[in-house]
Amino acid sequence: MSPVTAGIVGIGVLLIMFLLRMPVAFAMALVGLAGFAYLATPEAALSILARDVFEQFTSYPLSVIPMFILMGSFAFAAGISRRLYDTAYTWIGQLRGGLTMATVLACAGFAAICGSSTATAATMGKIALPEMKRYHYDDTLATGTVAAAGTLGILIPPSTVLIVYGILTEESIGKLFIAGVFPGLLLSIFFVLTVAVICLRNPTLGPPGAPTSWRKKAGALGGVTETIVLFGLVIGGLFLGWFSPTQAGAIGAAGALVIGLVRRELSWRSFLEAAKDGLRTSCMVLFIIAGAIVFGHFMAVSRIPFILADWVGGLPLPTMGIVGVIALIFFIGGFFMDAMALIVLLIPILFPVLIALDVDLIWFGVIVVLMGEMGVITPPVGVNVFVIKGIAPDIPIETIFKGILPFLVAMIICTLILMAFPQIATFLPSFARY
Repeated sequence: MSPVTAGIVGIGVLLIMFLLRMPVAFAMALVGLAGFAYLATPEAALSILARDVFEQFTSYPLSVIPMFILMGSFAFAAGISRRLYDTAYTWIGQLRGGLTMATVLACAGFAAICGSSTATAATMGKIALPEMKRYHYDDTLATGTVAAAGTLGILIPPSTVLIVYGILTEESIGKLFIAGVFPGLLLSIFFVLTVAVICLRNPTLGPPGAPTSWRKKAGALGGVTETIVLFGLVIGGLFLGWFSPTQAGAIGAAGALVIGLVRRELSWRSFLEAAKDGLRTSCMVLFIIAGAIVFGHFMAVSRIPFILADWVGGLPLPTMGIVGVIALIFFIGGFFMDAMALIVLLIPILFPVLIALDVDLIWFGVIVVLMGEMGVITPPVGVNVFVIKGIAPDIPIETIFKGILPFLVAMIICTLILMAFPQIATFLPSFARY
């Protein structure tokens, strides 16, 4: 069997493992180990496996990941997500589809202190879905909104996916974070407009809630103060060059912990649960990176990455056309893989092409994350959809997938706008000092 054939067989086996719900990290590591052993030697494969795992778990740049994940875990335990949702509902809950609009805004707010799409979807789903059921919202609209709005967790900074992208491309993580601010706000607006259009066409899908007084609205603003302070401290500090991304994550985690203690929302039990959840998620992400790197070594000796890179680079298209093809590859890959795993797998392959085309890697990072966002809500993987299914087991999975379709259109429109106007993503980073 030739190296290229072995690589194609390995990719096929990997996809089958994904469809069988084998953990992504172990699937990539196992296929990578077996493939490298076949094309090289078993001894070399075992050596590569040990070295890659050790290097990932002792890498200082990767320490930024557990810091921001821990920040999100402490923020949830401190009750910040509940207060964000209550504030958003107080302001716009009386509109048609107001609860779903409030969910989008609360997801955007929580994304500013979380960094994970699944964590954002799970957190806000637990809060918002019972409320929407109580107000007789349509299941398709309710579940689709939460699944789609949860994706903002990997676009609005801090973002664990942008961290990994920055490490792989050696770009400034601080600038990548700042680049996600305007696109994240733009996508949030598109999601709100999507809900408004849906409810305008069929008002019964999202009946309005009870109106609230301006005094109550003003009083509810206190629920977002701590989020603004925390976000401003972390992202503002990065923007001004006060501290590194790892230090920013640590400061954010400490800030969320202090908020929980001051508000007396954080008990000893909830603290331990938050720390345990953060540790579990961090280990998952680091294992995915290690597994993807092992698989990447197998792909390298199979020569498939170089063949793919030569094919993409040789297309008779202008630069933006080739970037569109690469974005399409990420979009299709998102059908089968988690966004984190997809970026770790494909960026090293396509990086030489991007460099040759002189593509702005900060802007392209935002495009890649948008592709990954689409992947977490599209079948067959659709991680966020399965997260919502776990929260609402009585709702059929096809109902949730149907609900995300209008939001998928909004994501595509947002991506096209960003490709036409890269300045939306690159404007703020041009002023950053870190």
